Amino acid sequence: MIRTLIRALAVSAALCSAQALAAPQVQAPAGTLKGEALADGIHAFRGIPYAQAPVGALRWRPPVAAAAWKGVRDATRFGPACIQPAPRPGSLYAPGEPLPTSEDCLSLNVWAPADAKDAPVFVWIHGGSLTGGSGSEPMYDGARLAAQGLVVVSINYRLGVLGYLAHPQLSEESADGVSGNYGLLDQIQALRWIQRNIGAFGGSAGNVTIAGESAGALSVMYLMAAPDARGLFHKAVAQSAYMISTPALRTTVHGTPAAEQSGLELSRKIEVRGLARLRAMDAQELTAKAAASAFLPLANVDGKVLPLQPVEAFDRGEQAPVPILAGYNDGEIRSLRFLLPPAPADGAAYAAEIRARYGDLAEAMLQRYPGQDLDAAMLATTRDAMYGWTAERLVRKQTALGQRAYLYYWDHGYPTADAAGLHAFHAGELPYLFGTLRTTPPWWPQIPDTAAEASLSAAMAGYWASFARTGVPAATGMPEWPAFGQAQAYMAFGAVPAPGEHLKPGMYELVETVVCRRRAHGGLPWHWNVGIVAPPLPEGMAGCP
Repeated sequence: MIRTLIRALAVSAALCSAQALAAPQVQAPAGTLKGEALADGIHAFRGIPYAQAPVGALRWRPPVAAAAWKGVRDATRFGPACIQPAPRPGSLYAPGEPLPTSEDCLSLNVWAPADAKDAPVFVWIHGGSLTGGSGSEPMYDGARLAAQGLVVVSINYRLGVLGYLAHPQLSEESADGVSGNYGLLDQIQALRWIQRNIGAFGGSAGNVTIAGESAGALSVMYLMAAPDARGLFHKAVAQSAYMISTPALRTTVHGTPAAEQSGLELSRKIEVRGLARLRAMDAQELTAKAAASAFLPLANVDGKVLPLQPVEAFDRGEQAPVPILAGYNDGEIRSLRFLLPPAPADGAAYAAEIRARYGDLAEAMLQRYPGQDLDAAMLATTRDAMYGWTAERLVRKQTALGQRAYLYYWDHGYPTADAAGLHAFHAGELPYLFGTLRTTPPWWPQIPDTAAEASLSAAMAGYWASFARTGVPAATGMPEWPAFGQAQAYMAFGAVPAPGEHLKPGMYELVETVVCRRRAHGGLPWHWNVGIVAPPLPEGMAGCP
């Protein structure tokens, strides 16, 4: 009798376990999907097409919504990454195994609590200089973040020359007379798919946060400035964004050639003339040749997808009026040293270059970035000009719109990173956000398996999830994170989160003055051409400090 009862209980437990791990299904407007049941009650659905593949004769066309499918679609495996160059050997950011790639790559992935209902939606846009990366990278696994009560979505979008080539012939065949912003249009199409379908996964289409790091954060800014994206999201997270000067479609602006002219120049460099021949090229070969020819993928100001320079859109208050969480890392450039010019011979040579290039602002530059430690000065100059200025600009401009805005500063170090000279390096916060401390890329400095690191990860995930949920970042047992506001408040993430005020006083004003003068001049770009390689700065100009 007892044995029979034990067997019955065991069978019952096995059945319950099997049912709990049974492949989940959702019936979305796009079609029925079969996913995978993960631990902690999270369901994953991978490789979901959100747009038809623009390949071959359709290459360089705006995305078209994927047709609904019949039957049950297997969504247990990731779709291929978009075509991209091979990563640099030994790069911190290179994946362990080469990502399978295809021109047919416009898919997204969803992680959702099994019992999700009207849950906030967190849409992750991967970084990679608009050249590489994928929403399927292990470090972006959304399961642990979904366990915070979010529906997490990661997306692929066209990269490099396939995502951002502008060309006169492409503009001619466009109904809007524009070309080049295909990767950005992919992101907008993904957000439209989310609006139509995310309710089937338990997500709220009325509470969508777009988030990204590096080129993903650049994309967040583009989306905030793009009229076609308005209303498709309700909050924004920009991690290590860079509001650099943006090319225009047909005119040279701020010293940057027109995007169409850059497309013609690329065609000349790779000796493939005409749109038909470019479309007939093998996608991987074309991508590799474009990268070798120094093609720089960026969105362009075309008057349609992007009506204005992002910096101007934010100045006019014409960006999306949504709460924002933005910040940057202390060691941004420590893992991006290719952005630095060769070091001068000594401190005296450094000071001479700064004085020759910054005129009446030279002494302010030397006070903030003194040449006693040349490496530190050059790292900080480029970091602040690209990432620090941008983060503070974003929270200032959203605050001016009457929106809640939160600034952070990632200053966390751990032994293997600090020993390698990579304290708080670019993207170093991502494993903490996603709770993927054990699944970083092979060359990533190994994160200690300690309670302190796990606690910091839990705090960061808690703050970000709370922001996605309510627009206010809060984490259990952690300090209150005040909005930027009049006090210019921020949250520093060192060993533990710690709030502060007035991060790097005077930094923003100095960089803003430099950028303002370059903008007023009209022929000077602003990006990593700073410090000892800055173009001579115009003296005080109308409207600039």
